[in-house]
Amino acid sequence: MVEKMIPILPCPSIPELVEFYERLGFAVDHLQTRPNPYAALSYGDNIELQFFGTKSVVPAESWSTCYIATDRVDELYETFRARLKASLGRIPTRGLPRIGQLKDTSYGMRQFLMTDPGGNCIRIGQPTGASLEHAPAPKEPFARAVHNASLIGTSKEDPAQAARILDRALAKETPSGPAEHYRALILRADLAAQLDDPATARAHLADAAALTLTEGERTELADELSRAADLAADLGRV
Repeated sequence: MVEKMIPILPCPSIPELVEFYERLGFAVDHLQTRPNPYAALSYGDNIELQFFGTKSVVPAESWSTCYIATDRVDELYETFRARLKASLGRIPTRGLPRIGQLKDTSYGMRQFLMTDPGGNCIRIGQPTGASLEHAPAPKEPFARAVHNASLIGTSKEDPAQAARILDRALAKETPSGPAEHYRALILRADLAAQLDDPATARAHLADAAALTLTEGERTELADELSRAADLAADLGRV
């Protein structure tokens, strides 16, 4: 016997959800508008999502989420970014819908978060090692703050608390070098964008751009440099 688990997520508007996922390249396998709004969508052979319509959902306050495990996370990220840019004219980094940074986590996954118009957070990731145990937090105060802010901002989806942690570190602690400083500034800019604070986001992006990075550091920070470019382009429209 072969089993398959398919998440069924809520949304206030089935047509809006379908339009968003079609932009990403999903196929509509089933669409029902009445009596109960419902949609079944798929991407390739193995990714399936289903949605039911309910007016009780407030997208900005939704906690609905699911995880898509893949062995091609970089490919999916680049594809979804490109499709969103082509259809929306920008890569949405704030508000709803939005797509987060692709990054290596401290718990053995390389992943990104994508939040749809209904407020559902679709987490897409690929294992980077044999263990999914959390790595211990660094001992150095600045590195520990970046580590904790990243976990709270993405895994817990609490950008306000994550921002407070980083603000204290940026004001009181010393980074080990430009790469660590750059990573913290881009994370803080990303959190500011999520908190609808474009002025703060732009300020941190400017501080990051002013840092001098070696070619080796730029290679190490490839994910952060890509995210900085997406944030700058999106914030330029505010």
